[in-house]
Amino acid sequence: MKNELLENIEKLHTTPMGLDRIRRNLRLGDDVKDVVEWCREKILDSNAVITQQGKNWYVTIDGCEFTVNAYSFTIITAHKLSTDKTRH
Repeated sequence: MKNELLENIEKLHTTPMGLDRIRRNLRLGDDVKDVVEWCREKILDSNAVITQQGKNWYVTIDGCEFTVNAYSFTIITAHKLSTDKTRH
């Protein structure tokens, strides 16, 4: 099954504000030097669940959800999911 997000994974990027938001929301310490590459690896994980709703892709993996704009491939935000919040 083809997936446009995975086919264009090299286009994945974020803004400076997005970097700060992702780092803060996921509590990534200074040990994660390249936040976009870290997100890319998570999205490429075979256990990642990828869905598209409207203009965004939603990727759920390891208790986290990434929101990626479907047209620009910009990581908008990422956050930890509570155990009762899963998108299906």
